[in-house]
Amino acid sequence: MFGACADCAAGRCAPPTRRGRRLFTGLLAASGAAALVPAWAREGVDVGPKSKFAGLVSAEQLEQAGGQQYAQMMSQASQQRALAPMEHPQAQRLRYIAQRIIPFSYEWNSRARQWKWEVNLLGSPELNAFCMPGGKIAFYYGILEKLKLEDDEVAAIMGHEVAHALREHARERVGKSTATNVVVELGSALFGLGNLGRTVAGYGAQLVNLKFSRDDESEADLVGIELSARAGYDPAAAVRLWEKMMAANKGAPPQWLSTHPASATRIRDIQANLPKVEGLYARAPRPEKRFPVAPPLKSSPTGG
Repeated sequence: MFGACADCAAGRCAPPTRRGRRLFTGLLAASGAAALVPAWAREGVDVGPKSKFAGLVSAEQLEQAGGQQYAQMMSQASQQRALAPMEHPQAQRLRYIAQRIIPFSYEWNSRARQWKWEVNLLGSPELNAFCMPGGKIAFYYGILEKLKLEDDEVAAIMGHEVAHALREHARERVGKSTATNVVVELGSALFGLGNLGRTVAGYGAQLVNLKFSRDDESEADLVGIELSARAGYDPAAAVRLWEKMMAANKGAPPQWLSTHPASATRIRDIQANLPKVEGLYARAPRPEKRFPVAPPLKSSPTGG
């Protein structure tokens, strides 16, 4: 389910400008400092350019499909009394953390400014969370409760999921599927076995069953720790998160990790990149609110 920056080319742009409450205070102390910084330099992680396969699929269409699929999922959850109400403390917690992270998503993907972001909590014991194209976020209660997540760890998950959307990993996956279909159709046409020109259908179904590659997961990890650091949450919490995931599943990959378990290599990669975001975290305003760990799920998933 984990699933995106075209204009910024994933960190190849100049350092960000100040936004709102002095979120980037100290990034460039002197007015003349910009002239001393190469155009490609930026503070934070570097994950390279996005996959060219993403260009094979319309971003607008995929975001529309993601929105429709998300709305359908939330409607079904509501009918089953499994959608947490707006006033649920843990739903409020998720939305508060999202509000701190979202402003820093724009540098990674200019389309994110126009996304109609949504954040919901589902009353399910699964260890799962996702962000669909277009900024549609959902957490399952189980991942909050079973892992006894603190706010910094929740931010690590949310940063990871939002990063999938900003880096357009779902668009890349569908693009690769489109390329494969085109090759098959071309071969069929050449041998008189079919018609060329059929487009990819069922985007929504593909998004639900999507599996990201190891490279996608690594990108999401690194972009995620930068997003959480800029939002004022400890990026080192990502290490604690993956350690909890490994312990909870005793080596078996949970649904949230798709086909790639949280290995020791993954944790080492995060640790190796923490120095790149420590300065961002040190200067970031801290959250004004902190929330308690999620209590055990009640018999009614929408309960308090």
